[in-house]
Amino acid sequence: MASTWIQRRQQVEREDLVMFINACLSCTGQREFYDDAWGQKLSLDFLHDYILGNYRLLYTRTLAAGINHFNQSQIILKLLATGQHIRPEHREEEGALIAASLNALPPQRAWKVLEQIRKRRINNRRTRAITRDYITQHQQRLDFDAVKYRSKVRAIATHNHLKLPGEVGSFLFRNWPQRFETSLFEQFRKAYYSQDAIYDLPFTVAEGLAAKHQIPRDRFLARIEAQMTQAEKVRMLQSTEHDHKSKLTVDLKRTPITKLALYCLSLSIQDRQERHAELTKALEHSAQAALHRAPLRLEKVATVLDCSYSSSGSNEKRRRPLGVALAVHYLLQAASADYQAFWTSSVSDPLLVQSRGQTDIATPLLDALDTNPDIVVILSDGWENDPPNGASEVLRVFRNHIDPSISILHCNPVFNADDFSVQALSPAIPTVGLRDAEDLPTVLGFAQFADGQSSLTDLEHYLKVRVQQFLATFHLNHGS
Repeated sequence: MASTWIQRRQQVEREDLVMFINACLSCTGQREFYDDAWGQKLSLDFLHDYILGNYRLLYTRTLAAGINHFNQSQIILKLLATGQHIRPEHREEEGALIAASLNALPPQRAWKVLEQIRKRRINNRRTRAITRDYITQHQQRLDFDAVKYRSKVRAIATHNHLKLPGEVGSFLFRNWPQRFETSLFEQFRKAYYSQDAIYDLPFTVAEGLAAKHQIPRDRFLARIEAQMTQAEKVRMLQSTEHDHKSKLTVDLKRTPITKLALYCLSLSIQDRQERHAELTKALEHSAQAALHRAPLRLEKVATVLDCSYSSSGSNEKRRRPLGVALAVHYLLQAASADYQAFWTSSVSDPLLVQSRGQTDIATPLLDALDTNPDIVVILSDGWENDPPNGASEVLRVFRNHIDPSISILHCNPVFNADDFSVQALSPAIPTVGLRDAEDLPTVLGFAQFADGQSSLTDLEHYLKVRVQQFLATFHLNHGS
């Protein structure tokens, strides 16, 4: 009896952790096609608090599991806010994971985390040490960050009583001399008073000053292009997709595969047709670059890709599910020795795909299974309506009566706020969250725990190994 109770408890713990990691792989608290942003954030915040309260060590180790930046930030903040509850034997590992994760975040997210520490009034010795160490480790970039994130850096320095090096303090607190020795500070000082000096500043800094000087948008974008990063250009073109006056040019070779797929989908069908060779080559090159960073080699693969109307996403995440599907298509095509793709509607050319129609997963799934692949990857939000539960029935029959050996995985880019998970197609196959196609190698490694066959011990070991690898990479990069 006691043994049965222990097994049941471990099963519940494993299911809780799998559900949480799935949420952290897919959800960013933004509006989805079926859920509003408020519901997403409320559901995810509850899930964070539940896992933190019941499984603090494993909650901490999730930082190394390849989850998205939004959830990494939330974990860091919640751990720092509840430091009094940590066990002494776990304190060193938790501190190391927080520091490594904070340093691995993009600068804008890292500074936002440090700013949130101040806003939430998390004020203890550990947070001050982590903030001080972050600034010390990024000393070479501090001048740039002081300009680009000046309000955040100023608030953080004040909150932590930090002594800032060089002219950083004078710049942030407007104790401006007649001339700065630091060239970037001097450029900002000039741009504050002169329009012409704006165009030597980073785009996000110059944008605010352009508004201050009331510079027309078209003129500003035309002259500031040289200062824009590739991500900024892609984001700007997506937001101005109907503005034919925009002349921004993007270096497609340097754009990550998911962002590149979203950029392609933001173009009109005519533009995609006219630039077909260029865009296809760029997507293939980006897929190879992603596989170079996270190697993945598969044999015979079939994909079922959802391009129904719900893949159009939301106002906050426009076309994101379809963009992930397109990126996954090119990524798996590059990673596979033998590859075939099956879309939910007729798609003769993946680059011209559009979100339309009802969601019929069953038909392309039958076609994919008929190719006798080693693995079938289904990319869908899980909401099937043509017919309802059609794919679920196909999978049940196939698993129980035809061939249980073929590996089938459902990847879902959309978090379902109602039940704190990603919508599953069928209990017969594992479902995992996938926000970016680049995360597919991580997701395939995690999928073994989503099918219910592995134990809590297996999952704990997996997370422990990921922590060791994560911290080893951090120490290698920082020479410690």
